Amino acid sequence: MNGLTLAERYFERYGGDLLDGEFAAWRERIAVGLAGDGSDCLGFDDEQSRDHDWGPGFCLWLTDADHAAIGAALQRAYERLPKSFAGFGRAVTEWGSGRVGVLETGAWYKQYVRHPDGPQTLFDWLRIPEKDLAACTAGRVFHDPLDDFSRRRRRLLSFYPDDVRLAKIGARCMSIGQSGQYNFARALARGEVFAARYAETKFCNDLMSLVYLLNRRYAPYYKWLHRGLLALPRLGRVVHAQVKALVSAGDADEKRAHIDALCAAAIAELQAEGLTSSDSRFLVDHGPLIHERIHDPALRRLSVLVG
Repeated sequence: MNGLTLAERYFERYGGDLLDGEFAAWRERIAVGLAGDGSDCLGFDDEQSRDHDWGPGFCLWLTDADHAAIGAALQRAYERLPKSFAGFGRAVTEWGSGRVGVLETGAWYKQYVRHPDGPQTLFDWLRIPEKDLAACTAGRVFHDPLDDFSRRRRRLLSFYPDDVRLAKIGARCMSIGQSGQYNFARALARGEVFAARYAETKFCNDLMSLVYLLNRRYAPYYKWLHRGLLALPRLGRVVHAQVKALVSAGDADEKRAHIDALCAAAIAELQAEGLTSSDSRFLVDHGPLIHERIHDPALRRLSVLVG
């Protein structure tokens, strides 16, 4: 059983009694679900995941005022729920506390997106790490009559404003071209093995990030970046296979061939969306053309490398 299913069944078994008892007057104001950090929220958990910060549990999100009124009492009641369910217990490490239980909605979002109500400007959107946006939009909401938590979540799930997406796509074109099509071969020619390996890794990371941007999905924590491609309709499975082949290849010429194929696929997808009209095979040439499509003057004045 995966963690999300376990959490929802745990809530279905015990959550009703929790919310219908002494907190019945607040039931319609409490949001319940599982979201945030962790492979279980992304749906990527497996048997290895169960040794830390995994197991039966759910989040109860309250407004600031409601948290001040009942937060401590609700947390005590939550802690009295059974510690095991469906044959599973919850293992908690010193780094995993606060992932479940009673949480204040604004503070919860602020830890990920720097503001209780989400990004306020285009530059706010640009500064938030993609993995944090992926984390706070992962998981599932089981109950939210008030719609305060879910309203903020829907705004983030709508993805980046168009100008921010363009800035990020342009910047990825620059970094992908520099690391994979330019610096990888130069580092090999110099015998700089570490630099070549780093360039290869950065190329893969930024190429996969570009695929998420094309699919209007936030790129998750690096550990799940490659696996998450399988759920993306645009280039997801193609890039997943090619990246695996690239990092597994032992021959430099074979690696360069995979890099060329990945770049060609990315350029074709950019052209298909109408983001570039260039036929250049070098992704660096496409970055400025995409950046020029940004409408906001202040954002367009930023370097194409920023994103």
